Amino acid sequence: MAFDGITIAALKAEFIDTLLNGRIYKIAQPEPDELLLTIKNNSNQYRLLLSASASLPLAYLTEENKPSPLQAPGFCMLLRKHIQNGRIVDIVQPSLERILEFHIEHLNEMGDICRKRLIVELMGKHSNIIFCDMDGKILDSIKHISAAVSSVREVLPGRQYFIPETTEKANPLEATKDSFLALIGSKNMDSFKAIYTSYTGISPFMAHELCYRAGGDCDGPISGLSKDALERLANAFLDIFAAMQKKVFQPTILYENNVPTEYSVFPVRSYSANCQKSVETVSHLLSQYYGEKEIYTRIRQRSTDLRKIVQTALERNVKKYDLQLKQMQDTKKRDTYKVYGELLTAYGYQIPMGEKSCTVENYYTNEPITIPLDPTLSAIDNGKKYFERYSKLKRTYEALSTLTIQVKEEIEHLESISNALDIAKKEEDLVQIKEELMDTGYIKRKGNQKKQRFTSKPFHYISSDGYHMYVGKNNYQNDELTFQFANGNDWWFHAKGMPGSHVIVKYQGEEMPDRVFEEAGKLAAYYSKGRGPQKIEIDYIEKKHVKKPSGGKPGFVVYYTNYSLVSDSDITGLRLEED
Repeated sequence: MAFDGITIAALKAEFIDTLLNGRIYKIAQPEPDELLLTIKNNSNQYRLLLSASASLPLAYLTEENKPSPLQAPGFCMLLRKHIQNGRIVDIVQPSLERILEFHIEHLNEMGDICRKRLIVELMGKHSNIIFCDMDGKILDSIKHISAAVSSVREVLPGRQYFIPETTEKANPLEATKDSFLALIGSKNMDSFKAIYTSYTGISPFMAHELCYRAGGDCDGPISGLSKDALERLANAFLDIFAAMQKKVFQPTILYENNVPTEYSVFPVRSYSANCQKSVETVSHLLSQYYGEKEIYTRIRQRSTDLRKIVQTALERNVKKYDLQLKQMQDTKKRDTYKVYGELLTAYGYQIPMGEKSCTVENYYTNEPITIPLDPTLSAIDNGKKYFERYSKLKRTYEALSTLTIQVKEEIEHLESISNALDIAKKEEDLVQIKEELMDTGYIKRKGNQKKQRFTSKPFHYISSDGYHMYVGKNNYQNDELTFQFANGNDWWFHAKGMPGSHVIVKYQGEEMPDRVFEEAGKLAAYYSKGRGPQKIEIDYIEKKHVKKPSGGKPGFVVYYTNYSLVSDSDITGLRLEED
């Protein structure tokens, strides 16, 4: 969900409850576009983070303290001069815009009471933190915006502050049912788009949620909605903003397969309840959501080099395999050439010199067969030539029969490493993958470089019936899980015919419920290359029937009898233990 006006309204309510009438104790600028204010209020101390980052503008309360530069930037020094020890007397959000204004009361050099405005604009790449007097005169800003940068508004000391009206949107807090129906009814577009393009502070995600709350028939073009559907849409719209004005918020993070995908300050009815996790405050919501998202982003960045190595090797082996299959196709005529040679040897004395072909009886099938001939050679010499072709193609076939198996195994191995990179969640998960690439020769190990100590552990889930389920994160963990950790009566699961994790379900001395098999199948599907909307086939078997072939690559196993089930890859609701 975008950091929209509704989220900021919830933040404003939280800040009013915690920060209003508080004194600004410390002011720091840990980053060029970020402020960290320490505020004391009601015997408590709070840290308020204000970020005008173009990629991730945020405002929330945090317990984390960030190191600041030894010499404070000029903007930070100006704020310390004017508002340090000042008191926050009001917090304002104009017209549900993505803007927060902190009105601060302080004493000037003469000891007189003055007020200033610290304005935080959370508008994507246009985000800024602007310091003004109460008349709107800009004293300074964390980012200076000249006329050369923006033709709409200059943000420079001495200029007058104003909110640029670049779009004609209505204030949803002033909406009535009649005004909503008149404004939305005039739009020629889908209903959700009509909502977020007509009113300030509403993201596309929340617009979709409003349409869902109004009913399944409200998510189409406005022109196709009935009068009743439009009224239900208006009621859903007004209910949300009535709840917002009453400060009835419930910060919620939405998950898909245990990965945070969206957030909202209201429960989201368009998602199932087990996909949602309520948190205490909006500040906790933002810090937890973006903290978890940052982990996935950082791991993707850290694994870039490994991905490139694996992808390059994979592409090279796929090309090699395709060429070998084509060459194998060309060897199919070898047995035909052998028959030609044998028949020409047997019937050669009957075939005159200079013939371009001959027809003889094939004593293997008792049917006539026509054999192409080189007219410059005798029939016997043609036979020898066909034997030479046969021998060459036979040698090629025998060599390729071994090579294609080796290259196919190499491709499967590289795809399994690629899958391991996709499911890695921590930096220590990458250590084992890099070690495997070194052991298999894809990365050169430096002369004095020792093997790193492994701290990564398999995923540990608890089934709905209390069974312990373990998932290998990479090939080394797969081998360890299956052949060192698992007992013979434990159950082993794996996606059929594709790279994926080994899943072990610990046997508890009694017959497992069907639901445990289903949930283990979901894990095997999710942690495989086939995860997605489609269902995939899962093989499962008691671990004692799973074998490691001599010389097999890491993670490679064989089994000859197994059960099968078909599963989707939705593991939402399965409990992941933090071991």
